[in-house]
Amino acid sequence: MALSIEPTDATLGAIVTGIELSALDDATWREIETAFHEHALLIFPGQSLAPHTQVIFATRFGEIEQLYAGYDSVALSNKDQKGGMAEEGSYQMEILRGNEGWHTDSSYMPLAAKASLLSARVVPSKGGETEWADARAAYDGLGETAQFHVADLMAHHSYFHSQAKIGHQVEVGAGYGFYEGAPPLRPLIKVHPVTGRKALYIGRHAYGIPGLAEEESERLLHDLLTFTCQPPRTYTHAWQAGDVAVWDNRSVLHRARPFDHREAREMLHTRIKGDPTTESEHAPLSSDLRTRG
Repeated sequence: MALSIEPTDATLGAIVTGIELSALDDATWREIETAFHEHALLIFPGQSLAPHTQVIFATRFGEIEQLYAGYDSVALSNKDQKGGMAEEGSYQMEILRGNEGWHTDSSYMPLAAKASLLSARVVPSKGGETEWADARAAYDGLGETAQFHVADLMAHHSYFHSQAKIGHQVEVGAGYGFYEGAPPLRPLIKVHPVTGRKALYIGRHAYGIPGLAEEESERLLHDLLTFTCQPPRTYTHAWQAGDVAVWDNRSVLHRARPFDHREAREMLHTRIKGDPTTESEHAPLSSDLRTRG
């Protein structure tokens, strides 16, 4: 069976079939990498990767970001360590609930993520989908006046802030992302280091635009997010066990969808570090944006 890369009906995403990711040759990888930069989201149905094989595939995209020391991948699950269902209101479930808001991974860290990879292990009978939104097409759709208005704006990004908005108060050191120190300040417009395309770099972790009153900042970020996360700029994937997805955090937002927590949902997540020259909080700002077209 030959490699097939079939774009979705949305402005992002493609379904990739006809390959086994566990036996990927270099020539096929180059086609996948090209498709990744073009579509920003790739879905690989029915791969059923072993955890170590998922990490091997993820390293094709770059260096792994360890969310917990010694672990290249982490489970995103509503089951506890004893195999039962985690308690509602527990730290574990509050993190999962937060993931239901639109976001880009690690934007709250000094070095944001380049890409993320997610595979389905156990899926509920309904719900629990993952949805992505095309922040590139959103920027394109703003129009010149709105693009100029946001060109020089920046926002802080904080996991403390985004969890607090859902009523989850977290202490320093409670887990990944909850560190002591000032939150990074990032431009609202992200220039992709490979394609040169601009995207809105927003989501639930973003807040506090310098130079704007708090209410004005929140309203602008809300309006931009609402504009971004509309068809045809969104794609929703209904998971089957064994499916794999990889997406470009520099180009898209994503969120998990609700499901009945009496049923198990077990996913395996691997995150790829960004390039310090383009994904650090000191990445190029608006002057560079205008010179790059």
